[in-house]
Amino acid sequence: MAVLAALGLLAALTGCSTGGSGTRDEGPARVGALPPTSHSASPSPTPKSVDAVRMVKNDPKVSLAVKSDLKPCAADEYPVDVSYGNLTGAGSADVVVNVLTCDDRVGIGSYVYRPEGKKYENVFADEQPPVYAEIDRGDLVLSKQLFGKDGSVSDPTGEEIITYRWTDNRFAETERTRNNYSSAVSGETSAPAEN
Repeated sequence: MAVLAALGLLAALTGCSTGGSGTRDEGPARVGALPPTSHSASPSPTPKSVDAVRMVKNDPKVSLAVKSDLKPCAADEYPVDVSYGNLTGAGSADVVVNVLTCDDRVGIGSYVYRPEGKKYENVFADEQPPVYAEIDRGDLVLSKQLFGKDGSVSDPTGEEIITYRWTDNRFAETERTRNNYSSAVSGETSAPAEN
């Protein structure tokens, strides 16, 4: 009987604890819309779409080699990847353009265009293939695959990742990481030497 009384007391105390599983006596639940908050976060404006192919072809800073390789792969589909985001703190979105090859999609040029009034200015270019640029939390991140002696695009040996940040009206390198890929994955490990 004492055990039952103790269990009943324990259950009553647990139900009234502030752990969130008991009942609440704070009044009736609110009905209707919530009042507006004092600060409203305005979403980032939708970036204005650009003609990246025309931008690259009209850019005097882009090499003639990249311009001549920038041809449609099929019909009017060009091998160009375009990203929009805030890299330079401009009033509207910066544009990152990657020019690729049609067959194996290897990056042959990466560019960053900063809005200047109604035009865009090329503020970064890397034309050392293979290269690919992306926006990562406000930083410009460049990926460069590394290859062995045979230089086969289908068999990279590693990757170098370079991070840039917009500082003093230019991109400055802040970090460089190199990843070497294991040759064991492709099955090219050498057999153990016999004694």
